[in-house]
Amino acid sequence: MGMSVTISAAAAEDVEQIFKLQYLAFQREAELYGNYRIQPLTQTLDSLKGELETDTVLVARLGEEVVGTVRGNVDEDGTAKIAKLCVHPRLQGHGLGARLLRAVEEALQGDGGTTRFRLHTGHKSESNLRLYRKAGYTQVGGRTASDGVRLVILEKEAKSASDFAVSA
Repeated sequence: MGMSVTISAAAAEDVEQIFKLQYLAFQREAELYGNYRIQPLTQTLDSLKGELETDTVLVARLGEEVVGTVRGNVDEDGTAKIAKLCVHPRLQGHGLGARLLRAVEEALQGDGGTTRFRLHTGHKSESNLRLYRKAGYTQVGGRTASDGVRLVILEKEAKSASDFAVSA
């Protein structure tokens, strides 16, 4: 019998698995751009530990193995910034990325102070762009990252408390 993937908040002891998964999962992106200096590949373990302390970090687990992760935080303007969504290559294409995206949106929605969600991906990352568009994100801009990769910036409005009201 197969195990199901569960999504939960990351714990401090997950940091090394997240670090290794991020390095593995972003290899395809690095190859796509011919650039192995992209931030997910150059991030230090200490920097990741810092994000674990300050940001909302979620992991997807298959048994004890971390097979997906995403993180985000909400700024003072109510913009929830989502970053480094990644899924183990052997599990990509099965909806886990979409599940992680929904889970982090729900976690960052929090007390309702979140007004919008923002994320970015490389301009050549068609599967990422497809996922984000399917989840309701639209392009609002672009920029070139410090590593030289052209990024597409996408946003969607957060649901207000009234959007969650249930009618009889």
